[in-house]
Amino acid sequence: MGTWGSGNFDSDPAHEHLTMIVDRLVDEVAEVMAADDPVQLEPDEYWGVAIPCNLELVCALYDAGYVADHMPAAEVVEGWKETFVGVWERTIDGLGPSEEWKRERRAILVATFDRMVRACTEAAR
Repeated sequence: MGTWGSGNFDSDPAHEHLTMIVDRLVDEVAEVMAADDPVQLEPDEYWGVAIPCNLELVCALYDAGYVADHMPAAEVVEGWKETFVGVWERTIDGLGPSEEWKRERRAILVATFDRMVRACTEAAR
């Protein structure tokens, strides 16, 4: 076991723990996106809410300098974005949101996926 600093993630066990968490977050997204069940991705369904949350958490950890391993390929995340946003756009009107909320929420969803694409691209270097 190695320790290279005094930070919370500056040891082999801490790095392993962080890797397990990030892997779980990414694996959950990958599994749902591979399921080819668009109903799961609708904005009022669990994964329609949880997927952006998972990506936001991974991006926050990456931006803090804690994640570089085990990131999916940027092209994979681009595919997730296309699928997810497509389902969102096809189904959101059925929930009756205001146009302003729809515009703001869509921008946040796209930005979240774009941040994940950036993080994956940088991590691959």
